[in-house]
Amino acid sequence: MKYASVIVDVPAMQTDRAFDYKIPDEWEGVLTPGMRVIVPFGPRKVQGFVVETKDHSDFKRLKSITELLDITPCLTSELLQLGQWLTEKTLCFKISAFQVMLPAAMKAKYEKMIGITTDLLADLPKQIQPFFQKNSQVDLKDIQQTVSLKEIHKEIEQGNLEVIYKVKQKTNKKMIKIIKRNESFSRLAELVEQLPTNAKKQTDILTYFITNQISEISLQDLLTEASTSDASVKALISKGILVEESREVYRDPYQDSNFKKTTPLQLNDEQQKAITPILTSISETEHDVFLMYGVTGSGKTEVYLQSIEEVLKNGKEAIVLVPEISLTPQMVHRFKGRFGSKVAVLHSGLSTGEKYDEWRKIQRKEVQIVVGARSAIFAPFENLGMIIIDEEHESSYKQEENPRYHARDVAIYRAKLHKCPVVLGSATPTLESFARAQKGVYKLLTLKERVNKKSMPSVDIIDMREELRNGNRTMFSTALLEKLTERLERREQSVLFLNRRGYSSFIMCRDCGFVIQCPHCDISLTYHRHGHQLKCHYCGYEEQMPTVCPECQSEHIRFFGTGTQKVEEELVKVLPEARIIRMDVDTTGRKGAHEKLLTKFGNKEADILLGTQMIAKGLDFPDVTFVGVLTADTMLNLPDFRAAEKTFQLLTQVSGRAGRHELPGEVIIQSYAPEHYSIQLAKQYDYDLFYEQEMNNRKNHAYPPYYYIALLTVSHPEITKVVSVTEKIVQFLRRHVEYETRILGPVASPIPRIKDRYRYQCMVKYKREKNLHETLRKIIEHFQAETGSNDLIIAIDLNPSSMM
Repeated sequence: MKYASVIVDVPAMQTDRAFDYKIPDEWEGVLTPGMRVIVPFGPRKVQGFVVETKDHSDFKRLKSITELLDITPCLTSELLQLGQWLTEKTLCFKISAFQVMLPAAMKAKYEKMIGITTDLLADLPKQIQPFFQKNSQVDLKDIQQTVSLKEIHKEIEQGNLEVIYKVKQKTNKKMIKIIKRNESFSRLAELVEQLPTNAKKQTDILTYFITNQISEISLQDLLTEASTSDASVKALISKGILVEESREVYRDPYQDSNFKKTTPLQLNDEQQKAITPILTSISETEHDVFLMYGVTGSGKTEVYLQSIEEVLKNGKEAIVLVPEISLTPQMVHRFKGRFGSKVAVLHSGLSTGEKYDEWRKIQRKEVQIVVGARSAIFAPFENLGMIIIDEEHESSYKQEENPRYHARDVAIYRAKLHKCPVVLGSATPTLESFARAQKGVYKLLTLKERVNKKSMPSVDIIDMREELRNGNRTMFSTALLEKLTERLERREQSVLFLNRRGYSSFIMCRDCGFVIQCPHCDISLTYHRHGHQLKCHYCGYEEQMPTVCPECQSEHIRFFGTGTQKVEEELVKVLPEARIIRMDVDTTGRKGAHEKLLTKFGNKEADILLGTQMIAKGLDFPDVTFVGVLTADTMLNLPDFRAAEKTFQLLTQVSGRAGRHELPGEVIIQSYAPEHYSIQLAKQYDYDLFYEQEMNNRKNHAYPPYYYIALLTVSHPEITKVVSVTEKIVQFLRRHVEYETRILGPVASPIPRIKDRYRYQCMVKYKREKNLHETLRKIIEHFQAETGSNDLIIAIDLNPSSMM
């Protein structure tokens, strides 16, 4: 008898371990670790992952596995090991660690069915009887529309009804019908003669096969090419002349795109110096972490492409991570142009089905390179030769919900197992990475010059307080408008950047100062011009814009702040002749919208590209000679120790969009705090000086990279509960950590309430704390019962990227 240890899909502390099941005889030898199965668990059937198979189990009276979901393992043995590491590193459940590695299409969906167990319908209450007259099982949702849950529960307790869990797979392989000839061409010619004269369409079909000398064709193509009908094809199939079969095809998100084939470019001296140690590491199969610190436009991508070429020559595979959707269109073109069909692409702009198909190409070893956002780091490659993380400073590499992993940590862990290099690239590396490079933990590779020896664009900082004093009340400084007008006259393009995060248009009464807030979150509602709606960006609540103030009935209720929509309107007033493309969450929500807008801008169908941080990086347009930043300091005022670092990174990245080709670039940064060092140093592109000053600040206030941080956030619908739990946690921590470790809090979170849940947090700052993981696990275990039943949530982030 063989047994399997299974991690079940029940995310709870008590079930966070492997359970043993018998393997039915017919699956012995077929079932291997990494496969998904359906197993009986208590009264229901759930999905699980097989983590090992063995010859004996310490438990008696074991149940058998009910169903196999995979023919081949969906998790390799390395990914199973990685799951174990993720569990320890991020304090998540094992099942969450495995689920995060799979495309959304493979996550199970459970349907609750209600089955009848009594022989007599009459035993059931009158209102339930009609449901079971034809079927013995009914979807719970259907019954619930007319019968209360209480009633159903009563019948279950009396044994008249039972709950049946059905696991539904979301994965649908895309199948097409193929029509094949079942006879030789000479026989088909004879059959054409024998067909009755009124069977004209059948004659056309057979003639099509003969004249084109084809053996098979998809049904769709046959119907259009031979301009015939389904019925005629069916008639020939029933006579046995043709046969039909179903075949799987991939959904290809890029089937309509043409990728121009590109060839490797000649590297300059700096690039050559940077690529040499990487190539050495590849050829000697050594694990190294390289930090490629190169200014914007210094040709980092070309170094990536040529290193990957080397990896492919050695018969190995590569993973390339790019920050979320903003970089993908241009990045995809570069990689597909160089490596063609060897590339699979994974990012959030694809449909669930497309993602699943791209993932299957990787699993079936049909591609050697993956380009994708954060989750692509889990690509099921078994022979990795290199991992690249482009724009490594991006916060989107950190997952904000469980498991709270950072893609960089996962990359380094996987690369160690495969003995291969990791390359982190950025013009503005995170302080943590740069500090590691300075200490020799990472190897530093520097690219100080742009590829074409072009100088970086000149940057002017405009003090908006001066503009106000001079009577300019608009959001555009005089200098900014002059530059925009100049570009329009010269037929060049401009990019306008609005950093709207943390300061968006809110509604305020000018008489009494009342600000309209979300009823479920402690945050003001944002005004959206479209449909005159007020929306909450945290819970999705919406209401109509009021005509008078709800508090004092005054009519002077207006919106403040600047959203992209408002900027667009103002621009049209001052520059009526300009053609503007706006890129923000509202305009790029639809699939493919992102790429369409950028292509339009690239084809010079617009003069100004206006957008939020999605346009700050990776874009490369030859005719963009001017970049304007409307409000540079909105981020500086957020309660986040990385505020200055993020501002510096963003301004440097945005400035890097100008003058990348023949024409020189100019940048204007508008600010209400122009003297801040992050803005001044971004003007000079002086990362080294910024690094020194910021490290000094971090040291004085005990923040990373000098200290590690763990953030615990507690939330619950009742504020008293939140406060008491957070206080207990802080007391417990104080007793169990070392003397040097600092514990701050408990305090209310920066946004104290979201979705009717109050939020409190405490922060642990530590240098060496060997007990921390153990202590945090004990906290989770201690509040286990309440988090299960009492609506209490304790979120632990061991390396938070945001303090909000």
